Amino acid sequence: MRGTLRAVRRAHAVSALFAALGVAACTPLPVRPEPARLRVVAVPETATVYVDDRFAGSARLLALRPLAFAPGARHVTVQADGYFPHDVTVTLRPGITTVRVGLRAVPP
Repeated sequence: MRGTLRAVRRAHAVSALFAALGVAACTPLPVRPEPARLRVVAVPETATVYVDDRFAGSARLLALRPLAFAPGARHVTVQADGYFPHDVTVTLRPGITTVRVGLRAVPP
């Protein structure tokens, strides 16, 4: 009798475990929001890019590999030797935001 009672308890425990695993498998996983990515296409390509006053990279690099940021407003500065700097405020949303800048040359 004792063996039968243990077998029944074990069967109930296994059933409860499978039921719990079944519920957990049906629970949707939390979805990560897509990051906001900033692509900068600038002329000249050698221009440097600053986001929120921090160096982000060269325009050439950011054109090929956009940087990920949390969504929101960002202050972007693009500058190069011999050119006037360009400042712009951009609102980044999930996905890729492309900023195109053509710097004006400083007259000789």
